[in-house]
Amino acid sequence: MLILTRKVGQAIVIGEDIEIKILEIDDGQIKLGITAPKNISVLRKELMEVKDENVKAATVNKEALSKLENFIKKR
Repeated sequence: MLILTRKVGQAIVIGEDIEIKILEIDDGQIKLGITAPKNISVLRKELMEVKDENVKAATVNKEALSKLENFIKKR
C-alpha cells in the first residue's frame, strides 16, 4: 500500500488518465474529486460489498429449490 500526504488542491495521478484531487478537508471528512475515463467504473467500496452480498442472496440453490418443489408436490 502506498501512503501519501496531500493538501487541499493537490492531486495524485494513477496511470496516465486517472486523477484524484483533494477538494476539501473538514471535520474529519475529505472530499475527493476523481477524473477518469468513462469506461472506468468508480464506486465506493461499501457499495461493491453490498452488491456482492445481494448477488449471493439472489443466487438460487438448485438442490434446495428441488427439495422444496418435491415437498410442495407431496402435500
